[in-house]
Amino acid sequence: MSIAHGTILGGLSTAPNLEAALRGYRDCLGLELVDHDVLSDDLAGSWGCPGNAGSPYAVLRPTSGEPCWFRLVEQADHADFKPTRTYGWAAFECTVEDVWHWPDVVENAGFQIVGPPKKLENIEPAFIPMQVLGTGREMVYLNQVLNDMPGTDLPRAGSAVDRIFIVVLATPDRDASVTWYADRLGLTRGADYTLPYSMINNAFGQPADTQTTITMLQHARMPIVEVDDYPVEATVRARHEGMLPPGNALVTLAVKDIDACDVDWIRPPAPLSGALYEGRRAATAIGAGGELVECVEVGS
Repeated sequence: MSIAHGTILGGLSTAPNLEAALRGYRDCLGLELVDHDVLSDDLAGSWGCPGNAGSPYAVLRPTSGEPCWFRLVEQADHADFKPTRTYGWAAFECTVEDVWHWPDVVENAGFQIVGPPKKLENIEPAFIPMQVLGTGREMVYLNQVLNDMPGTDLPRAGSAVDRIFIVVLATPDRDASVTWYADRLGLTRGADYTLPYSMINNAFGQPADTQTTITMLQHARMPIVEVDDYPVEATVRARHEGMLPPGNALVTLAVKDIDACDVDWIRPPAPLSGALYEGRRAATAIGAGGELVECVEVGS
């Protein structure tokens, strides 16, 4: 299978109890468990998180076979972490077959509904989103795609829960983050949208009609990173020393040529084994918003 530059190969989240998290992702969402082990020293070190070495670790994949992996690392909760109030990866948006199926079942599997299905305002009605928090307080959107958007193609689900097709970044400087991905990873700045963003408004106690501007980064017609303006009250994410950021911790992107990426790698690119990597070269950098961005070389 050919994988395009910029494809989201995975989203990694932390969870205080891996088995409880698996009851949500595997048993409820229906993702296939493809690896269940402990995190290697090599992989933890490549992320700049040596404190996670030896932690229980799981990798799941949609049953559609799409090249996208959901990864979970067991890590103690951090009392100062509050979802949607800090910089870094804010959410992973997945495409689902039927968004209306999930409100009745996800809470029994450890997920907390923070945004029931609803149609968006002031934006092309391309999908119906729903937002849940996992047991590690990671944010996951379950989006049923209805239509493509002008200049952007949105994937339809081939399984009940399918691939991650947009990752959401909270940043102190939206333009700086957009420029970082465009200049350093070769993505393209897409459209800006201004809308009442209920997740942000609720998290910061803002009036429901408060407007937020977001910018899409894409490759050709494929959406990749949504970069969100955040209120001045947002802060750097608290994290345990030497360990992953809590919640939505790391995003993995496919790149055509890893040597063409103009970034400072935590460790130089090197082949990695196991699910997702399959012997390909990979390395991790820190984005302009402090987020962990892992790149895997896929060639043309």
